[in-house]
Amino acid sequence: MQYRKLGKTNFDVSEISLGTWQVGGKWGEPFDDATADRILNEAIDQGVNFIDTADVYSDGRSEQAVGRVVGQRSEEIYVATKCGRQINPHTNENYTVEALRGYVEDSLKRLKLERIDLIQLHCPPTDVYYRPEIFELFARLKEEGKIRQLGVSVEKVEEAIKAMEYPDVATVQIIFNVFRQRPAELFFDLVREKNVGVIARVPLASGLLTGKFSRSTTFGAEDHRNFNRNGEAFDQGETFSGVDYERGLAAVDQLKELFPNEENLAPVALQWILAHPEVSCIIPGASRLEHLHSNLSVENRSPLTADQLQRMNAIYEENIKPTVHQRW
Repeated sequence: MQYRKLGKTNFDVSEISLGTWQVGGKWGEPFDDATADRILNEAIDQGVNFIDTADVYSDGRSEQAVGRVVGQRSEEIYVATKCGRQINPHTNENYTVEALRGYVEDSLKRLKLERIDLIQLHCPPTDVYYRPEIFELFARLKEEGKIRQLGVSVEKVEEAIKAMEYPDVATVQIIFNVFRQRPAELFFDLVREKNVGVIARVPLASGLLTGKFSRSTTFGAEDHRNFNRNGEAFDQGETFSGVDYERGLAAVDQLKELFPNEENLAPVALQWILAHPEVSCIIPGASRLEHLHSNLSVENRSPLTADQLQRMNAIYEENIKPTVHQRW
């Protein structure tokens, strides 16, 4: 496993880390504690030392699983969680200092930790980024010893840029993949300037970039890839990175032509992200051990060539960029 510095946190984190949105069960399926424990333990066995969760994942059961496993391990594991998405309706007005403090306290209990390594605002409405009192709360929580570092998880580049104006914001979690390339522009310039850690999420575009989906693939009724393609439930960019499914499949077909010997494109997609030194770590999810092993296989592969990277970018420029680039 290779490790990178997570910005000004000075945490040395595994470049392939673990996101736990679906750990212990696919989207819409019941959470399974035994599966979650197996995936988490295997990830740590393989050198993963950064685990990202959230209070809303499986109604807190993801946090409980992370806390249970980390508590049984001797390794130093950095635990990141997120707060704010429990707010309903999810509006700027309902983001209060009191509510957010309560969410952090609840996460500490579920994780069975005295201090959270990284707490992140969980894709709040844009107006929240313009409220200094929200960010001052986390400075106080840091002084109280309840959190070590503050970060944000964002939908849009503009939100990330605004968040980085607050000196306590040490990390930004953002969607970045072959089909979502805008962060590599001004955002990455500012990241280098401010020494902010970048956590790349949705690296496989909800599985689209694995190359395993087709026009006949179906998703369960409770799977966001079924019900949120047009942003019906939450930000459209969270599902297939906002890419129209048919357009995405056509672009994936071109990637398959570029990599004809790859049955699984997931490692290639992760390698593309790792080719950007501004990225501190990637947090692909895994609902089965085979997904985890696929993600970690990146560590045993030769880097992509400059020509391969250029041709992957050309596929984005020609097919994807016109419909998504300006939106997020």
